[in-house]
Amino acid sequence: MAEESSGERSEEPTGRRLEQAREKGQVARSKELGTAAVLLSAATGFYMLGPGIATALSHVFERVFTMDRAQIYDTNQMFNVWGLVAGEIAWPMLKIMLLIVVVAFIGNVSLGGMNFSTQAMMPKASKMSPLAGFKRMFGVQALVELTKGIAKFSVVAFSAYFLLSYYFNDILLLSSDHLPGNVHHALDLLIWMFILLCSSVLLIVVIDVPFQIWNHNKQLKMTKQEVKDEYKDTEGKPEVKGRVRQMQRELAQRRMMAEVPNADVIVVNPEHYAVAVKYDVKRSAAPFVIAKGVDDVAFKIREVAREYNIAIVSAPPLARAIYHTTKLDQQIPEGLFTAVAQVLAYVFQLRQYQKGRGRKPIPIPLNQPIPDDLKY
Repeated sequence: MAEESSGERSEEPTGRRLEQAREKGQVARSKELGTAAVLLSAATGFYMLGPGIATALSHVFERVFTMDRAQIYDTNQMFNVWGLVAGEIAWPMLKIMLLIVVVAFIGNVSLGGMNFSTQAMMPKASKMSPLAGFKRMFGVQALVELTKGIAKFSVVAFSAYFLLSYYFNDILLLSSDHLPGNVHHALDLLIWMFILLCSSVLLIVVIDVPFQIWNHNKQLKMTKQEVKDEYKDTEGKPEVKGRVRQMQRELAQRRMMAEVPNADVIVVNPEHYAVAVKYDVKRSAAPFVIAKGVDDVAFKIREVAREYNIAIVSAPPLARAIYHTTKLDQQIPEGLFTAVAQVLAYVFQLRQYQKGRGRKPIPIPLNQPIPDDLKY
């Protein structure tokens, strides 16, 4: 009781809680994963399209730095150069941009999935409150973000220092190279340094993704009382559910009683059990049960049977066997065919006798032969 009254969030979030959170736009997201995806896709794009970009830059440099006297004094030459630059560089850069856009989208939805929430777009007073903003600035989440920022800066700075130290001599040798070799060499160094520098961010991603999943789950944890309240809201209060089940039973019983007048015979215990059996070759190849009950229900079945002049046959073992082994609208078990056939034959002969068309049938014995596996 003390734990419940303290409101400690010790229970895992339920499926409904998670669904409601998604509707509000609350899903686990990792900014570092999206950033790493953008950087690595850009690095991969430059690696794949680097030779094409180097060739395009070489053509641009040759055109820009190779001019005769007439071109130098031509005022329209600048526009021609712009057209050349756009024609040479635009397509390779466009392919890189498309790659970055696609991978950025995948990286941002890979954790938490796609989610569009209109509730998250609605303005909230808490977001505009200076006090709430102050709490966010100096809260635990802000401290975590600050720690992540310092960690990212440290990792990237260390990686940059290491790469510059490692490639320092190669960078100095670029000044002694000639076109177009120096351009290709410079781009090759730039691409590999960029790839390695972006890869260093993966260390932050490996830490941040599990943390974001854990933190999201922690924020959605529930108290025991919240779980109970949600269960009541979802499943309904116990007293309401009990009332609904009672009404369902009453409706089912009314439908069952409405079928009793269609029965061929009522097999009884004689007091505690009553089973209404019908044989209709158009509906079933064997006799089937259309109503059954014990005690009060059995009494009502017998009352309806007397009202509609349905034959009532006392066969206690058979009544118990049919009641326990056969559901409503279900054929009787094969082991009871003989006993039920004798009862139906007696009922049909009795009808003929009552119409004056035959002799009075011999009453069937109370204890019908019942297989051991069907006895109750």
